[in-house]
Amino acid sequence: SYLTWDQIKILDQVLTEAIPIHGRGNFPTLEVKPKDIIRMAKEQLIEKQIHVRDIRLNGSSASHILVKHNGTSYKDLDIIFGVELPSELELQVVKEAVFNCLLDLLPKCVNKQKITAQTMKDAYVQKMVRVSADHDCWSLISLSNNNGKNVELKFVSLLRQQFEFSVDSFQIILDSILAIDRASDRPLTQDCHPAIITESMYGDFNQAMDHLKYRLIFTRNPEEIRGGGLLKYSNLLVRDFKPADEAEIKSLERYMCSRFFIDFPDVAEQQRKIESYLHNHFIGEEKSKYDYLMTLRGVVNKSTVCLMGHKRRQTLNMITILALKVLGEQNIIPNAANVTCYYQPAPYISDRNFSSYYIAHGQPPVFYQLYP
Repeated sequence: SYLTWDQIKILDQVLTEAIPIHGRGNFPTLEVKPKDIIRMAKEQLIEKQIHVRDIRLNGSSASHILVKHNGTSYKDLDIIFGVELPSELELQVVKEAVFNCLLDLLPKCVNKQKITAQTMKDAYVQKMVRVSADHDCWSLISLSNNNGKNVELKFVSLLRQQFEFSVDSFQIILDSILAIDRASDRPLTQDCHPAIITESMYGDFNQAMDHLKYRLIFTRNPEEIRGGGLLKYSNLLVRDFKPADEAEIKSLERYMCSRFFIDFPDVAEQQRKIESYLHNHFIGEEKSKYDYLMTLRGVVNKSTVCLMGHKRRQTLNMITILALKVLGEQNIIPNAANVTCYYQPAPYISDRNFSSYYIAHGQPPVFYQLYP
């Protein structure tokens, strides 16, 4: 499918609006237009003999351009470079290319000769991921933005599962608009603009568009997605998206939970992942964090079948405590009718000299338990 003129105007605005890349410590904030850093990264890759098949805008930012009127928003700017990465060496070259771009963006007064790649990583990179397996070969470098609007540069040779849900399965191929922008400084007009193709990795473009327009949730094979798509699914629910198929979603929820607990088996790992998701996706939406956590808790509570009872209780209690922490940070006291607190008696109370105390034998030590 091709973008309409109205959609092209939104895309042009997204690509030309400067985004701050915030530096840590004494490093300055870099104001950069997405189209500029895309061009710089591509030039660096070509210079280092890495073939670039195409460049695409991916995920929620692409969805925002396709259907802006229903309130679809985006946080990260997700750019995919289709590249050939036959070995670990090319993955290292990709990282160096991005750091060189950041180095070029530093003010001219900065002495760049003594700045190492590790220094640039520590100063400007939010996260880095590198995957090299049979059906997956890709690298992600996410550049820091304190407002949660990270520029995410993804270099993909192979990617088995290219989307989590149909509503974020869209990709807009940017090569034509980048080429015309480089060839001419004249603004785009309705009579003079490139043809821009958009695709859905879901497969059925029209059905995926219906899901996006009507805020419907659908996915395939969540057991093949890292984390099962569980955290994204709960995010969609809290933003008033509804399952496209109520009967099928019950089965899919079980797969989501199972894969999440396979990838993050330890409660501490689960907590770090959830806290990281909150930090990256709810900046400026502090009041939504509690609703999100309780929605997530509800899904885990009803759809987790792969954990033993005590493991499941540990996870539920961890999510509950996170929710209470969020309320505490906002100085909100929950309705006491919905809170049950259990306190484990001190060990000495079981001494026979304290027989006047009543001990509820068999009650597990649960510190907080909320019911939505």
